[in-house]
Amino acid sequence: MSIQFKALPTEAARALQRGGPDAYGLTPERRVSDGDGVPCRHCMKNVAVGESYLILAYRPFPELQPYAETGPIFLHAEECERSADAEALPEMLASSDYIVRGYGKDDRIVYGSGAVTPTSDIAARAETLFERDDIAYIHVRSASNNCYQCRIERA
Repeated sequence: MSIQFKALPTEAARALQRGGPDAYGLTPERRVSDGDGVPCRHCMKNVAVGESYLILAYRPFPELQPYAETGPIFLHAEECERSADAEALPEMLASSDYIVRGYGKDDRIVYGSGAVTPTSDIAARAETLFERDDIAYIHVRSASNNCYQCRIERA
């Protein structure tokens, strides 16, 4: 089975980079990167030392509902090119492990699908989860802070 890592949609990134409100209706905070652990969810690369970035609340779900987690993410402050959908692990996934968790067509967590997964095993874990009919898509989240990183879909 083939999978695709999917970045934040460009229309969402541009709205935020142009001063639009985040998931809480707030203006994103602007900071300067020290180069340590600031992954942009749009280009899926780390924000380099000295570059500006945004911190904002993001909800990667279409509607409010009990499982629609909202949390902090980073985004380049200046417009960046969206990472192409790809089977390869995104550059920004540099930690030793992540939470990999499946969601159903109803955008709810599929219980029993979540696991802290070594970074090198994320693709294999996603392929295993997609063998299940009840998994529509997968989130990759920080194992230490539960922050949304990216989405995985069937190719």
